[in-house]
Amino acid sequence: MRVSAGFKSMIARCVSQKTKTATTMISFLRAHKHVISRVITYSLVASCAFWLTPSWSEAGPFYFLLFFALFVMLIAGQLFWIGRVVDLGERFIPGKPRRAWLTAIASVVCLFLFAYNISPYISPWEIPRGDSTHLTLRHVLFEAPLWWWFVGSWVGFGLVIVFWTVDRAGRAAAWVYRKGRKPAADHAAAPIPGAIALDPPSLARRRLLEQIAVAVSAVPFVASAYGLLYGRLDVEVTRPRIALARLPKAFEGFRIAQLSDFHISPFMTADEIRRCVTIANGLKADLVALTGDYVADDPAAQGEVVQALAGLRAPYGVFGCLGNHEIYTETEDSITRLFAAVGIRILRRELAPIQSHGEMLNLIGVDYQQLRFSRDHDGHLVDRYLEGSEKLVLPDMVNILLSHNPNSFDRAAELGIDLTLAGHSHGGQLSLEFVHRGLSLVRPETPYVSGWYEKAGSQLYVNRGIGTTGPPSASALVRKLRCLNWCAGSEIREVQNFPTSRRTRSANVGIRGLVRGS
Repeated sequence: MRVSAGFKSMIARCVSQKTKTATTMISFLRAHKHVISRVITYSLVASCAFWLTPSWSEAGPFYFLLFFALFVMLIAGQLFWIGRVVDLGERFIPGKPRRAWLTAIASVVCLFLFAYNISPYISPWEIPRGDSTHLTLRHVLFEAPLWWWFVGSWVGFGLVIVFWTVDRAGRAAAWVYRKGRKPAADHAAAPIPGAIALDPPSLARRRLLEQIAVAVSAVPFVASAYGLLYGRLDVEVTRPRIALARLPKAFEGFRIAQLSDFHISPFMTADEIRRCVTIANGLKADLVALTGDYVADDPAAQGEVVQALAGLRAPYGVFGCLGNHEIYTETEDSITRLFAAVGIRILRRELAPIQSHGEMLNLIGVDYQQLRFSRDHDGHLVDRYLEGSEKLVLPDMVNILLSHNPNSFDRAAELGIDLTLAGHSHGGQLSLEFVHRGLSLVRPETPYVSGWYEKAGSQLYVNRGIGTTGPPSASALVRKLRCLNWCAGSEIREVQNFPTSRRTRSANVGIRGLVRGS
């Protein structure tokens, strides 16, 4: 059967047209491959961040957008810093290995560390965690590097974004300036004698500035290593003086040593907690107050932390309250019994009279509470903080409240409680304290970040804690970003020169330590 010449010609034209279309498409993809790859990368980053972010209905609009932005920064930061590691590898590793191989190796190592550390929390199967109270080789090799990289890459990429924003703003301002000058230049009849022409931007100079910006952005990796190796173990005592107008004369000069947020873990071991106990005992305080969060996330560690704290000694006793991590680990009842067995009394919506020379203080302790429909950490749901504890307040004497959650302070002031001792906030997690203590990661959750506060004649002292949850290296992202590990020797007494400013209160106190996780 013969095919007509016209039909052959039509087939040839169709093939030619399709070939031309395919060639055009390939040329377009080649010409715009960088744009297309960026669009795909940005889409994947946004999709992963959206998957990790709590739902809109669960978190609310503000926290949904906040967590989404933080996860975008986290994921994009991994891509950025892996790229910088690969750049270094190409420059310094002999033999100049292919970039693709270096990228694959760096990505696999990063993914392995994340999967190894996160899988016990998200896996549907029970995965043994191993020893959670001592620092082992496994923690040194697989956990510490992740937290070092996690903190450094996240905060470092935040600095990259700042530098990028400043650069873009500068370019935009320069463009507007040039556009504004152009009409005037067009009307100029002749150049102005002696005028200096502006040189066009130097490519080498811009490249140098970019390298300097990346080097500065890598500083958090150094600070993270400092926090991991030294800062988390750096303990210093602070001695704030608290003036209570109604304090009985028998209690003038009475001292309370407050310790909080132990979070026993491989990076805050039982031996380290015992070292803090030794320091506390050396202060010769009259009473010791423990304000919650004894464990991190392993209920099996409760016995170890109780034994580590069993050595605390004070003439008027050792008292405490519970924190939100005792709720998470479902250890509230069991750890209370363990503490009682070693002579430490945990106050759970209870009061304990402290008597001296016929006069008395009223010590109150409550469990961690969460307001209904609030964004606070999970706790015992209440309509108002200190709900059910009103009857514990005795109006004819000084009342001191132990409450892990500093958000209960407003209600404590309404009830006439003289002094509240709290913890929970870890000094703001990450805080620009050298600017203002309120500039911190936990500020959306609580206005009471660290230190001393006063309201309506009632006072609050927020302890920054001994231990850490989450990144143990998040300790001084800049060396001056430091907070006390624990607060001890809080003097409760009448003083005429009670300090009125935060700088005055800490003038005689070296404040050192690390920023903790909550």
